[in-house]
Amino acid sequence: MTWYEEKICQLKRGSHYRVLRESITEMRDQTPAESQKSSVSGMLLLLLVLLAVLFPGGDNQEASQGPTSYRVMQISSFANSTWTQNRGSGWLDDLQIHGWNSDTGTAIFLKPWSKGNLSDEEVTELEEIFRVYFFGFTREVQERISDLQLEYPFEIQGVAGCELHSGGTTESFLKGAIEGLEFLSINYTCWPSPGGGSRAEKVCELVAKYKGIFDTIENLLYETCPRYLLSVLEAGKEDLQRQVKPKVWLSSGPSPRPGHLLLVCHVSGFYPKHVWVMWMRGEQEQLGTQQGDFLPNVDGTWYLRATLDVAAKEAGGLACRVKHSSLGGQDLVLYWGEKELGPRLEMGGDDAHA
Repeated sequence: MTWYEEKICQLKRGSHYRVLRESITEMRDQTPAESQKSSVSGMLLLLLVLLAVLFPGGDNQEASQGPTSYRVMQISSFANSTWTQNRGSGWLDDLQIHGWNSDTGTAIFLKPWSKGNLSDEEVTELEEIFRVYFFGFTREVQERISDLQLEYPFEIQGVAGCELHSGGTTESFLKGAIEGLEFLSINYTCWPSPGGGSRAEKVCELVAKYKGIFDTIENLLYETCPRYLLSVLEAGKEDLQRQVKPKVWLSSGPSPRPGHLLLVCHVSGFYPKHVWVMWMRGEQEQLGTQQGDFLPNVDGTWYLRATLDVAAKEAGGLACRVKHSSLGGQDLVLYWGEKELGPRLEMGGDDAHA
């Protein structure tokens, strides 16, 4: 029995973790030769189980508007043989609701409703599991650098979660990657990614041998995760379904070239995140419009800017049009020649963008 197996089995847990304990026992009962051969795959399997076990059960079966997916992400950075950083986070779509303090080994709940229906006892148990897991995962990877064909520095990423579709159906997913290159994925079976090479194929072959562990992963991904997703969507419904109208203003950026202007349309303070912003001339979209990255504001709303490089003599008649769900089917339109007057509301055009 390796250190991480022994430590996890020593944890005091209720029936919620019974299947996980049985899976670890299955790994422990291998012959020594088999155990040595599957050490790396065992750590990968524990990665899958421990990512998935974060999802607690829930009872609410009603679909919710707003976010439709939950995923847990791990990023483990290996700088050298003595320095490693493990980062963990939990996300509802693009909204982070969980973090991980690697210094204290504790979960960070970023919203009042992030726990869903998790009890304080369950939180304590999960934190201990992840502390043990991160320690064991780090040590195992460092000891198997040659087996994994890795060279310092490198990163290993993992993501597991589920998504709610219209009609109430759900889809679960779990993927692993090294240096951003997808290594393997699980969707009722283990699929080695094309870029994973022979080592990914070998890991999937070993995964197939441990039916108990694979059944555990399936149960957590395809049954428990969807229930938790519905539960946390219900708990955070008021916050998640809020609508905040965007504020729009125009400015000019650094001149890209002689005789040209860089028109900048700023859109800020909107929620939810999905928004459509385009420079227009009448009803004609200006395909040269360039959008920047979405940036978060401190109040949880978003900021986005859209720019257009245009000849100075052609700037007249251009306008920035913004579509957002908070505007009730209307668009915010701000004309370059009238930017001091502020935006006006106009009837929305093609709703496909909204």
